[in-house]
Amino acid sequence: MSGSASKCRLFLTGDLMLARGIDQIMPHPGNPRLYEPWVKDARDYVQLAERRNGPVPRPVEFDYVWGVALGALSQRQPDLRLVNLETAVTRRGKPQLKGIHYRMHPANLPVLLSARIDACSLANNHVLDWSETGLADTLHHLGIQGLRHAGAGRDLRSAEAPAILALPGERRLLLFAFATGDCGVPPEWAARDDRPGVARLDDLSMHSVQRITRCIAARKRPGDRVVLSLHWGGNWDFAVSAEQRRFAHALIDNAGVDVLHGHSSHHIKGIEVYRQRLILYGCGDLLNDYEGIEGHATYRGELGLLYFADLDNEGRLLALELLPTRLRRLRLEWAEGEDRRWVQDTLQRECARLGCSLHNSGDRGFALDWPMP
Repeated sequence: MSGSASKCRLFLTGDLMLARGIDQIMPHPGNPRLYEPWVKDARDYVQLAERRNGPVPRPVEFDYVWGVALGALSQRQPDLRLVNLETAVTRRGKPQLKGIHYRMHPANLPVLLSARIDACSLANNHVLDWSETGLADTLHHLGIQGLRHAGAGRDLRSAEAPAILALPGERRLLLFAFATGDCGVPPEWAARDDRPGVARLDDLSMHSVQRITRCIAARKRPGDRVVLSLHWGGNWDFAVSAEQRRFAHALIDNAGVDVLHGHSSHHIKGIEVYRQRLILYGCGDLLNDYEGIEGHATYRGELGLLYFADLDNEGRLLALELLPTRLRRLRLEWAEGEDRRWVQDTLQRECARLGCSLHNSGDRGFALDWPMP
């Protein structure tokens, strides 16, 4: 199914970390100097990937990193393509007092255009890595390229404002984006009335639900669909807490959220359908330069998913297709054999805890099953 007047198809991804090694293989590599405790040159991450899986070409075309995802997108023709861009887009700024700093050269932004990305969540723990100057540049360059964004801005009002996107049938989708402190967003990054920053939530309380509800109510019109992009939780843990589930359910019950697009974990997590609304608790990473880094092997961070969600005209989930991918040589390939089985077994286990299950869908992917009301 492609989009129609009464249905829409969304493409959602895990985190896009287009900095460091990925930035270095693109046509316009930025300054490779890093300010990390152990690695001082971004090109070292390319070398780590090459030691693991073989030579990485450079420079590559802008669409190189997307690999097999481009064919999947062409075949499925989603109405909108939504991502979490966990990278500042700047050549300027001062690295903040934190261990990791992500930025990409602004001239490499066509990497997003090559996949026809419509909008980016910026509410995450890397968008201000290069200070308010870096954030201002990010907003500027995304605007030049026509890439909508939500979750960070020049002040609180703009950070909380949605990206407003057209759907078939003269309808709209509103993309809101927020982040929590437990994923590494410091309090001083929170946008204020007179300060640039991120739409940061202090906690997962009803107070935060009410804040999001007010933001949505101020913008939503009859017939609008709402996606909430939420950067939350720690990096290496399959568990979905009772607090997170309560918060997700409250956003659907009270705020009118149709899809909760959760991310931050570097690996895939379980999926829930609540009141026929889709909750992605953790989409994992889709693109990063972690390929040659040791550690956390249990979580298989190099394995990800392409998410294709079909919604009806009321925002209810009709179908969710999941296509498993693997990063190799800084490029997306299909996860096959043992890799595909690991994704399926892991997702089956984690989804079962949330009342859902999977079945094979075609040669490549899986489809989600959930109890009908």
